[in-house]
Amino acid sequence: MAINEAGRALEHARHLLQSIPLVDGHNDLPWVIHSSPMAQKSVKKYDLARLHPESDTDLPRLKEGMVSAQFWAAFVPTLMPQPGRMTLELIDIIRQLPETYPDDFMFALEANDIARAKRRGKIASFMTVEGGVGLENSLSPLRVWQAAGVRLMTLCHNETLDWVDSATDAPRHGGLTKFGEAVVLELNRLGIIVDLAHTSPKVMHKVLDISRAPVLFSHNNAFSLCDHPRNAPDDVLDRVRSRKSIIMATFIPDFISQKSRDWSRPLRDNFGKASFMHNHDEAIAAHAAKNGPQPKATITELCHHIEYMVGRTGLNHIAIGSDYYGGATPEGLEDVSKFPNLIAALIERGWSDEAIEKIASGNFIRLFKAVERTGKALSKVEPPRTGRVEDYDGR
Repeated sequence: MAINEAGRALEHARHLLQSIPLVDGHNDLPWVIHSSPMAQKSVKKYDLARLHPESDTDLPRLKEGMVSAQFWAAFVPTLMPQPGRMTLELIDIIRQLPETYPDDFMFALEANDIARAKRRGKIASFMTVEGGVGLENSLSPLRVWQAAGVRLMTLCHNETLDWVDSATDAPRHGGLTKFGEAVVLELNRLGIIVDLAHTSPKVMHKVLDISRAPVLFSHNNAFSLCDHPRNAPDDVLDRVRSRKSIIMATFIPDFISQKSRDWSRPLRDNFGKASFMHNHDEAIAAHAAKNGPQPKATITELCHHIEYMVGRTGLNHIAIGSDYYGGATPEGLEDVSKFPNLIAALIERGWSDEAIEKIASGNFIRLFKAVERTGKALSKVEPPRTGRVEDYDGR
């Protein structure tokens, strides 16, 4: 009986996703392509049309997963030399996707493109920048990125920058500097979604204070259920509703399962980052030999996070941001073909079709349109913000 019920829920999920868009807020495929020696930064050479069993994202599985809109991250590691150049290389890779596969991807720039792509049987392909290190402490790249198609920016990654504190590094600014505030306000003016994933709780609160548009947490879960510093604490979740913002539940095992997090804790520093950068695989193997395999995160645990966050924020403020990147994944969500499994799990837990529509895309589309409206209004009355970090912070 349980198998039949699960099968019916999955069938129901697939039926729903035929008519409603499924938006995923974060995928690091561009970094996977950029890092591939075979691809040489070419989407065509990477051959996204074939299955890539070594990773988790390719065209066949995106179609099987019924993804309607994908936000691709131009992710640049904080300590990478020439981060501005690398950001542009990642932006170029994202732009290559619809150019190389025009029958499958549609280059997307606005919220309404999600429905347009769905009607055309294509995947709306959006561009994000993950980590402001590529600004190289200048506001000017923001406008260049926006002109290139960037519609979402994650302020930092795993390290604190000269103007913003990371959740997984030592704080240096008590949150956000004056330059960091200028970044947020200029993103508002440009109609670019401000993403608070990876930022410290103090940054989260400061941006919730000053942003003129709703903001996004593109791949976070609930700290109260799993104490990874990348997860959102309750006092932040409790502000999401009043700011009309959204938190996107993510699939990273250490952000879902406390058991997985506890198992990996000896392999990480005090901020949750890997502490064995040069021999990480060997360190993991030795740890597993001594302590057994890492506990698997599950869809059930992820549903606990989603429902807990709904309880803090309300149903209108939750969405999905997988953070597929070719790494560890939960049981049942091994790759991008498995999105319907999560929808089915929510259906089995009693979620209505209307609730599914909200988490699948409705909530995000509403936020995106609000950011667009704010940007159009502000651009009429505010000049561009210019300058470098020293012009704002005196250093």
